[in-house]
Amino acid sequence: MKPIISVIVCTHNPRADYLQQTLNALACQSLPFSVWELLLIDNASREPLEATWSLQWHSQGRIIREDKIGLTAARLRGFEEAQGEILVFVDDDNVLNEHYLAEVQRSFQQHPSLGAIGGKSIPQFESSPEPWMAEFYTVLALRDFGSQRLISPIYSPEDKIEYPSFAPAGIGLSIRRIAFGQYVDRAQKDAARLALGRTGKQLTSGEDNDIVLTVLENGWQLGYFPALEVTHLISANRLERDYLARLNQAAMRSWVQVLGMHNLKLWEPIAPWTVFPRKAKAFIAYKAWKDAAAYVRWRGACGLYEALAGMA
Repeated sequence: MKPIISVIVCTHNPRADYLQQTLNALACQSLPFSVWELLLIDNASREPLEATWSLQWHSQGRIIREDKIGLTAARLRGFEEAQGEILVFVDDDNVLNEHYLAEVQRSFQQHPSLGAIGGKSIPQFESSPEPWMAEFYTVLALRDFGSQRLISPIYSPEDKIEYPSFAPAGIGLSIRRIAFGQYVDRAQKDAARLALGRTGKQLTSGEDNDIVLTVLENGWQLGYFPALEVTHLISANRLERDYLARLNQAAMRSWVQVLGMHNLKLWEPIAPWTVFPRKAKAFIAYKAWKDAAAYVRWRGACGLYEALAGMA
């Protein structure tokens, strides 16, 4: 029987204990295996996963090798291989709650105008975060918009789209196959859009925003469903100041780039030669030397200037 849902886990050189938790949570889903398939996309890992991992516990589980490195390439490969009408993208450090897939199926059945949905992302830290780090949890894709369901408006082509604060992130992103296909059709014609996804150690992360805006532009709604809960495993190295600074800079740069691609420009372009003096001025304005939080904020401003210069 053709599956209704395709769960696509994209991974590159995974941390074994995290990937095992991700797969264990999938093995415990309340939705029967007959309803969903599992595609583990091995994205150019140094050691092919086929040699050390098995999905024999799932009757519709497959490990698929994708040699083109990058999250976008891995997702596109998953899309090509998937048979389900609903795609659920899961990172290799995501632990879905027991009823996640059942809730995804129910939500799409009840709301035919929904194109993509997401829910809560709750952290499980490997080491205790310092208090100042809470300001930057959003760039770690940690999110909790409360216990009420939230659904965006339907936009017509002449409407100005407002990006919903509760729009789904990549963690546990659940999307109709037809809606993701519309994104794929547009992205494959634009190299800049294909470059938005994370690749290796680069922390670019605009792909999820690009998907969300494409979904809205095509007349779908977005939804936040609190019953969809993911535990996000946060390794200790992701709580270091320099990592958060790099992440904040890349996130801001990507965000501005994506807005520009969708003609939602919130800032005016700037001349490339002004980037360095603007960064220097911002270093003073943000008092980036003062503490770690100020430094991370400053790096976000640097990402903004870099993106605006690219639009000039």
